[in-house]
Amino acid sequence: MILAVDVGGTKMAAGLVSDDGTVVDSRRVATPQGAGAEELWKTLLGLVEPFGRADGVGIGCGGPMLWPAGEVSPLNMPGWRGFPLRARLEAMYGEARIHNDAVCVAAAEHWRGAGQGSANMLGMVVSTGVGGGLILGDRLIDGGTGNAGHIGHVVVEPDGPPCGCGGRGCLEAVARGPALVEWALARGWKPGGAPSRAAVPYEEDRAVTGRTLADDARAGDEVALAAFRRAGRALGLAITAATHLCDLDVVTIGGGLSQAGSLLFDPLHETLREHARMEFAQRVKVVPAALGQDAGLVGAAALILAADRYS
Repeated sequence: MILAVDVGGTKMAAGLVSDDGTVVDSRRVATPQGAGAEELWKTLLGLVEPFGRADGVGIGCGGPMLWPAGEVSPLNMPGWRGFPLRARLEAMYGEARIHNDAVCVAAAEHWRGAGQGSANMLGMVVSTGVGGGLILGDRLIDGGTGNAGHIGHVVVEPDGPPCGCGGRGCLEAVARGPALVEWALARGWKPGGAPSRAAVPYEEDRAVTGRTLADDARAGDEVALAAFRRAGRALGLAITAATHLCDLDVVTIGGGLSQAGSLLFDPLHETLREHARMEFAQRVKVVPAALGQDAGLVGAAALILAADRYS
């Protein structure tokens, strides 16, 4: 059994994964907010220790990181800056391998999910951020620093909103869940205010999320619908560019915002039809990811269990 670890800014997950990629047992805890380095480590330690011994550990973690050394500095976990996550877990379990969490999701979908059978695939996560991993020639592509496939920072609106990376108009700045909510609120959206729904003042409900926006879009709120059309178009433009560059067969899209379904996928496919005009690019299939919340763990385990393709 491989111990798989998936570390993010809102939750940490760990589980035992069998040789065929099945998650046999798993646990999740909330990531402590505002915690220092050792408190974060202690939380992770309490999560993994009950699993006992394992034949190695695969790790997915938000970036950036020094790769493959595994010194991590996740943007949404300020308590870890240059934290030696791989070395700490390697001291406990022997073999340890690490990659960006979105790359692990892409590996999982290629290995055991919606990308099975494709030699050339982009796996995407669209949630509080937008990330991805790139499979070409049936192998994970790392790039010079381990950041290949980082589609969230493809520019889709040159004069668009500022991005956390320091640029403007990145896909992540347009299409991540919080960006949709912010865009809609700035244009007068009242959460829960679609026809037949009772409005909830935003000031009284700070838990408003992309799910709230999707509910209102389905109920007919024009601003909410426009927000999803804008995000879907941005995704379609970025995927068109990636397909022309990499001659992709399949793009899988997972993450919380992908649960909006046709609200996001319809404008995405419309944009693809409009811009992917070369014959080889027209064959790309964009599909929902298949593995759900287990994808990060399956992909982390794949770094060891299928190392010939994903390490």
